[in-house]
Amino acid sequence: MSVRVLLVDDAQVVRLMLKRIFTEAGYEIAGEAITGTQAVAKYRELMPDLVIMDITMPEMKGIEAVKEIMSIDPNAKIIMCSSIGSKAKVIEAVEAGAKNYILKPFEAQKVLDVVAAVIKG
Repeated sequence: MSVRVLLVDDAQVVRLMLKRIFTEAGYEIAGEAITGTQAVAKYRELMPDLVIMDITMPEMKGIEAVKEIMSIDPNAKIIMCSSIGSKAKVIEAVEAGAKNYILKPFEAQKVLDVVAAVIKG
């Protein structure tokens, strides 16, 4: 059984890039969302194995969505992604429950390495 991933980013080009990285590596894309609000609803509906979540999105920001998802499933595996490399945002995301953090622009191998480490726990 493959790992099911929920991609959450308001930029379609980013979702397409991540979708390519994951599908080429044998992961299954369970679904996509463009806002934090959608991410929470999709998580409830799909219960994916992993969430890749942007920090900055319309409606509900990524860190708020992480908190909501963690209240639904304390074992959720969420990796934040953003072009904002600020240490404070990384710390805030991890405190909210994110397991790791990747920066845009993505390097496919780095993304896959972080994902593999998070999935293994």
